[in-house]
Amino acid sequence: MKVLKKTEVVRLKQVEHTNNEKMILERVEHPFLINMWGTFQDVRNLYMVMDYVVGGELFSVLRKSQRFPEHVARFYTCEVLLALEYLHSHAVIYRDLKPENLLLDSMGHIKITDFGFAKHVPQNMTWTLCGTPDYLAPEIIQSKGYGKAVDWWSMGVLMFEMCAGFPPFFDEDHIKLYGKIMVGKVRYPSHFSPGLKDLLKRLLTADLTKRYGNLRGGAADIKNHVWFEGINWDLVYSRQIEAPYRPTILGEGDASNFDDYPEDAEQYGGYPPGETDELGTFFPGF
Repeated sequence: MKVLKKTEVVRLKQVEHTNNEKMILERVEHPFLINMWGTFQDVRNLYMVMDYVVGGELFSVLRKSQRFPEHVARFYTCEVLLALEYLHSHAVIYRDLKPENLLLDSMGHIKITDFGFAKHVPQNMTWTLCGTPDYLAPEIIQSKGYGKAVDWWSMGVLMFEMCAGFPPFFDEDHIKLYGKIMVGKVRYPSHFSPGLKDLLKRLLTADLTKRYGNLRGGAADIKNHVWFEGINWDLVYSRQIEAPYRPTILGEGDASNFDDYPEDAEQYGGYPPGETDELGTFFPGF
């Protein structure tokens, strides 16, 4: 259950993002996306009830492995690709692809979570600056309006990071990081296969008329690339391909695959009688 304190959502100007997240999760259903089962609110908090995905974050597996062999990265990329293709077919841009937002179920398959930055964009263009700095496409940084192609750029960054163990653009200083992204010079590790390098060059390009996923063929251009040669996409969709890593699960409620995080001591519900819900009007759908 995701619990959001209303005062914090309003203070951080996340009202629109929070309402977007609820609206989108209510509308989507896909094997590689998190399921939301319902929402409710009380005078202080918003509550979103979702799948419990017991295997933890792909981020944790990647950090332990340092980097993945290409066949492992390919497995996860295939599932992410189908999820993004589905979201785009429903005019949704995800905008926050990264290993931390990819959960693993008990069989080791992907579940994309955290739709706080996702947006329904029927007009194919939006301008909000949001996302994780290392994964931002050049057109987001330029604030000149962008569309679904930003997700394909992020998938390229994800592929690079899975295979290299670090992202293609990195700097502790965000301004310098954005500069590197705008310049677009990528150094590919020597162990990258020619097919991987070729696909990454077609994803990590600032030229939207050349970026794969954004051309006339759409996601099919990516699926048909030589790096995915031999992939049966129907088997991928039906989760029939065996995962390269299967989490160790002690039971349905096992939380050992997640890190421990400090929680507020505040109890949910049971507030003083007569406390008014001053912020409820910001979240009419909950």
